Amino acid sequence: MAGVPDKAAGAFRTIGELSRETGLQQHILRYWETRFPQLRPLQRAGNRRYYRPEDVALVMRINSLLNHEGYTIRGVQKLLADERKRPAASQSSGAVDLGAIRNVRDSLAQTLADDAGGA
Repeated sequence: MAGVPDKAAGAFRTIGELSRETGLQQHILRYWETRFPQLRPLQRAGNRRYYRPEDVALVMRINSLLNHEGYTIRGVQKLLADERKRPAASQSSGAVDLGAIRNVRDSLAQTLADDAGGA
């Protein structure tokens, strides 16, 4: 947000780099690590933190929920915990999405066929 990242999307970020990218203070990121067990960056010598791409995505999501959607910390904790408990539910919804995708594909194929016949 605050600046353009100068690293590849899959690169690890230090806490300073993540702070600059998100516009969040470093102490807030460290606090969130104590409140959200899902947020666990790698820690090297001297407690230097390295955030993986999935950690960066989680920070962005937590930030959005807390600062833009009006959730409380407790509400975000509950939401993330509930999502962790329901991996099978997301798989079953994939079948519904697959049917919708097939419908769109068939509709597009029909439209392309109609356009090719009329040209």
